[in-house]
Amino acid sequence: MMSTAAYHKRKDELETYFDRTAVDAWAKLTSDAPVGRIRRTVRAGRDSMRAKLLSWLPVDLTGMRLLDAGCGTGALSVEAARRGAEVVAIDISATLVNLAAERLPRDLGRGRIDFRVGDMLDPALGRFDAVVAMDSLIHYETADIARALAALAPRVSGPMLITIAPQTPLLTVMHRVGRLFPRGDRAPAIVPVSATGLAKAMTREANLAGWRMAETHRTTSGFYISEALRLLPGERA
Repeated sequence: MMSTAAYHKRKDELETYFDRTAVDAWAKLTSDAPVGRIRRTVRAGRDSMRAKLLSWLPVDLTGMRLLDAGCGTGALSVEAARRGAEVVAIDISATLVNLAAERLPRDLGRGRIDFRVGDMLDPALGRFDAVVAMDSLIHYETADIARALAALAPRVSGPMLITIAPQTPLLTVMHRVGRLFPRGDRAPAIVPVSATGLAKAMTREANLAGWRMAETHRTTSGFYISEALRLLPGERA
C-alpha cells in the first residue's frame, strides 16, 4: 500500500470532512432533493461525468470485477452493477457508505455490490478488471496521484478511469486564494493538476510501465470542472 505521509494526511482530512462536516450537504447534493442554483450545476456536472466514465466501459459488464474507488453514495456502483458487474465499492467515509447502502435499489439485475469502508489502495481488496475513481483523487498533488495509480496498477487487468481537477485559470485562482483563509470547516482543497504533468509523473513509477493515457474528456458545469482520463495497460508478459 502506498505509504507517503502526504497521501495519508490528506486522506485523514477527507475522512473528517465527509463524516462530520459535510454529511447533510452531500446527502442532499447526491439525491433528488431541491438545491440552490450553484449546487444544481455541480449535480448536473457530476451526473454528466459519471455517464462519461461509464461510457468507457463495456455495455455488458457481466463477469467483470470493478473497483469503485471513492464510491461516495454509490450512484456509479449501482449503474455498473445493473450492467452485470461485481462491484467493490469503497470509501473512507463510513457515513457516505452507510448512506449508499441505505439507498441501494432492491433489484440490481445480474450484478452485485460489496460496500466497504477503508482505503481504496488496500491490496487486500484483490484483483480487478477495471477501476473507476471519480473525483476521489482531486484533492491530491500530481506525484501522489501517480503513486496511487502505481499502487493499484499491479492488481488491474483493464482500464483505470479517473478524474482530476484540470489546471484551468478559474481552478488555479480558487486554489491559490483558498490558501489565504483559515481552514475552519472548509472542504480539503481541490488541487489543479495537468494531464500532461500526470502523464510524466506516471513514467517515473515502475508499476506503471506500459500504461498510457488513451483519452481525456473535460466536463464543465458551473463550478464543477473535472477532467476524465482513460488509462490503459500495455502488453504484459
